[in-house]
Amino acid sequence: MMTEIIFVVTEADEGGYIAKCVSESIFTEGETIEELKVNVKDAVYCHFELLETAPKIIRLHFVKDELIAI
Repeated sequence: MMTEIIFVVTEADEGGYIAKCVSESIFTEGETIEELKVNVKDAVYCHFELLETAPKIIRLHFVKDELIAI
C-alpha cells in the first residue's frame, strides 16, 4: 500500500496552478492554492477506487521557473 503520493505544482501560463502526479496518471488544476489542494484531494480519491488503497499523505512540490537575462 502506498503511504504518500507526490504532485509537482507549477504556475499555469493563463493563471492558476497545475498539479501533476509523479507516480500515477493524475492531473488537476486550480485558480488558487486552496482550490488546487481541494482538487488534488478529490482527484486522488477518484483515482483510487477503494479508500483503503489511497495514500495517506499528499505532498505538493512547488516549482517556480525564473529567467535571468545575461
